Amino acid sequence: MNLRKWFFLFWSTMVVGGVVSAIVGTVMQWVDPDFGILGLKATGFNLLTMALVGLLFGAFSQMGFFSYLTLNYIALSVLRKGYLWNALQAYTSLFALGGVGYILYKDRGTLDNDWIFWVLPLVLLLASWAVAYVKAKQTNNNAFIPTLFLCIVVTLLEAWQSLQSNVSAMTFMVIPMFVCNAYQILWLHRLLRKEQTTESASSNAKPVV
Repeated sequence: MNLRKWFFLFWSTMVVGGVVSAIVGTVMQWVDPDFGILGLKATGFNLLTMALVGLLFGAFSQMGFFSYLTLNYIALSVLRKGYLWNALQAYTSLFALGGVGYILYKDRGTLDNDWIFWVLPLVLLLASWAVAYVKAKQTNNNAFIPTLFLCIVVTLLEAWQSLQSNVSAMTFMVIPMFVCNAYQILWLHRLLRKEQTTESASSNAKPVV
């Protein structure tokens, strides 16, 4: 991963966050006319505001993504066995889903709903499973559990502040964060594969002199 590829991933993730946040916010505003950011209800200005917030979501997602890559490198260096780290990630993912469900169930009275405590963990699990399945198909089966961990645990950590708020805040933050994380993990191997292909071609090329 060179600087040029990282720069592409960084800005493209921010764009994805901005576009997804604008779409999600527009849909939510259409469903709930009272939905707004910072108390602003004007559609045109709110759309711009939501897109700008989405850019921040993309940058925040990038920080979480590279933090996970660092954690993954350290964990593999310490544990030495890949299956141990995968087992720990799988357990942590299930624990995180159950923990979030419990927290939302306990606070369901303040959230004014009786469904988010099971809908959010279930939808997040199914969506993460789909992304992990695609990642495993595109690379190998060893990528399934790490992708699942990233899409579940890292997304929940990044969107933790919204989980202590209302359903609108959860929706507006969790969806863009999840999409940004999914985008990065699905693009990573493509960027690295291009770099490996270039290096291989360079090594096999005949010297000019």
